Amino acid sequence: MITSNILFLDIETVSNVHNYEDLSGEMKKFWQKKSTSWLKLSSDNTEEQYAELYKDKAGIFAEYGKIVCISIGYNHVDVKTGESAFRVKSFFGDDEKSILTEFLALIGKAFNDPAKHSFCGHNIKEFDIPYICRRAVIHQLELPDTFQLAGKKPWEIKHLIDTLEEWKFGDFKHFISLALLAELLGIPTPKDDIDGSMVGKVYWEENDVERIKVYCQKDVVTVARIYSKLTLSKYAIADEIVEVA
Repeated sequence: MITSNILFLDIETVSNVHNYEDLSGEMKKFWQKKSTSWLKLSSDNTEEQYAELYKDKAGIFAEYGKIVCISIGYNHVDVKTGESAFRVKSFFGDDEKSILTEFLALIGKAFNDPAKHSFCGHNIKEFDIPYICRRAVIHQLELPDTFQLAGKKPWEIKHLIDTLEEWKFGDFKHFISLALLAELLGIPTPKDDIDGSMVGKVYWEENDVERIKVYCQKDVVTVARIYSKLTLSKYAIADEIVEVA
């Protein structure tokens, strides 16, 4: 069944500044403490080790990273003709505040009722949505009702659909990548150009945010196709994929 009440989304993130050396003195201290505790490193680590960790890992933490692309996808059904298409749209660039402002404005206008609207992504509950919310608070942007999640019980956030969680079937220690799940379900891989580990390099060294946008949109389409498979096609994605401005 073609329905338009689910918004599929994915984000791409990079380090907030290019190099560890670009951090303020205080932020360097916090990074040293965080990375030492996280990776259980010894107490005699060098600046070079912290710098390498920053290069590899900073982008996955909202405190040290920033969003360079948010891509969304949804089924659109023409009420006059009945024709359907899966529309994809991206908010991307160097100005994270502008990205978030435009994205949150759309959510507040068109997807702001938790009783009617759902969001779907891979690991969306532990990464994408919390990251968006944390970065929005840092920029002092108001969150829409559907993203007012602090202190909510599991049954109060049923509008967040996580394909990783769906695949776990209650096995909380299990993890599967989006690419592997796509392969298992016979869905074309979204990693045919770059993968998540390459996004920082493409952004900081190649300055190619357009390439990142294309990759992010592929992830959104893949998630939608995976969700359709997981629901045994009770939820269908329209065959035609259309990018909208």
